Amino acid sequence: MGRSPAAFLLLLYLPLLLAHASRNPIRLPSDRSADLRIGRDDAVGAKWAVLIAGSRGFYNYRHQADICHAYQIMKNGGLKDENIIIFMYDDIAKHVENPRPGIIINHPEGGDVYAGVPKDYVGDDVNVNNFFAVLLGNRTALTGGSAKVVDSGPNDHIFIFYSDHGGPGVLGMPTFPYLYADDLIDVLKKKHASGTYKSMVFYLEACESGSIFEGLLPEDINIYATTASNAYESSWGTYCPGQYPSPPPEFYTCLGDLYSIAWMEDSDKHNLRTETLKQQYHLVKTRTAVNDTYVFGSHVMEYGELGLNMQNLFLYVGSNPANENATFIGDNSLSSFSKAAVNQRDADLIYFWHKYQKAREGSSHKLNAQKELLEVISHRLHIDNSIEFIGKLLFGSKQGSEVLKTVRPAGQPLVDDWSCLKSMVRTFESHCGSLSQYGMKHMRSLANICNAGISKEMMAEVSAEACISIPASQWSSLQKGFSA
Repeated sequence: MGRSPAAFLLLLYLPLLLAHASRNPIRLPSDRSADLRIGRDDAVGAKWAVLIAGSRGFYNYRHQADICHAYQIMKNGGLKDENIIIFMYDDIAKHVENPRPGIIINHPEGGDVYAGVPKDYVGDDVNVNNFFAVLLGNRTALTGGSAKVVDSGPNDHIFIFYSDHGGPGVLGMPTFPYLYADDLIDVLKKKHASGTYKSMVFYLEACESGSIFEGLLPEDINIYATTASNAYESSWGTYCPGQYPSPPPEFYTCLGDLYSIAWMEDSDKHNLRTETLKQQYHLVKTRTAVNDTYVFGSHVMEYGELGLNMQNLFLYVGSNPANENATFIGDNSLSSFSKAAVNQRDADLIYFWHKYQKAREGSSHKLNAQKELLEVISHRLHIDNSIEFIGKLLFGSKQGSEVLKTVRPAGQPLVDDWSCLKSMVRTFESHCGSLSQYGMKHMRSLANICNAGISKEMMAEVSAEACISIPASQWSSLQKGFSA
């Protein structure tokens, strides 16, 4: 009996098929599931995470606590340390005022989130240049640090979490200059043009964080971003002294931030293989709104390519195997924050006030704490009064405040000329001293001065009139550079 053509072809190609199978064995669905559990799935690409705390000082404890907590989520989700890049000043865990030396907590009853956190970029290596170099995978542009970069490919997924102070169009850094929205968007566009990622998610905790993306982030470069607040309101710290729930009594600083705590505590609890970015966005939005009152909360926003929010969180942060049987609950099952929040810009005042109150009467600690508190208050008054006076000099006593506080319509960026904004910042600081983390709130005023067509020369003239001298305090010092 003759062989059929099909049988002949099978015999001809059988050696080739066997050779291919030895290199690529046939796999059962259960085998694929096991790989997914440890995040090893070539079809969805590798996962990358960049986590950055943009502040320093024990009064800013919460930002580094947020980042350390996020690292634990990534690690429990199956991401490898070589794919998680950490930026943090690292002056909190071993700080003399830390009541639990070597430990950082992000919840009043939480465990240590500092353990095992890689020290990729610490101290002065936490800067704008290194952050951008890491995102672009450009090792030659780095100055210090571990040399780890996002060495991603076209099928990879990138998650960025940034927690810090901010202001309209700007994000803080523990070093100078600060990070400006236009520069960040340019870097994100370059990353997209390089074809080295499939999709990216950016979670941003900062005051006026919506202004970083509003009217700037394209909707067609495969980036989905959510922010702690809209373009013109503050974000909030939580687990603060005097609030409920409050930190352990030995702490006099906030342990976390409202938006950050909301997304991370949700991630701790749910199966991120089944929960989508959109589902988490709505849960976080509801919890951060504090029962839709916004009295002690903010408007969580989303920007960029919104269609990406239908993806599962697992693609970006993995998922803790312990949560595999967890059922997603549409209503937010986590407790409401109620009044357990403090305006981000006032969190340092809470710290300095409680530090002063707890110090022993008549001690040197009491005197030093009083000095620190008065310096912080004095700096705030100086910055506020200087900006207000400049507004009056430029636009008149009646129009000054109105012009400086003008908020542009939704969809428009903060300023037309970002170079002008940075120039105005440097001009102001040259005459009045550093804006510092508190002064970032006035970036809208400086942007509106640019939008009104005021020249650098005119700005220098009125700044010199408003500020006779630069206050002699650490907050006003320009020793470490300008904010822009």
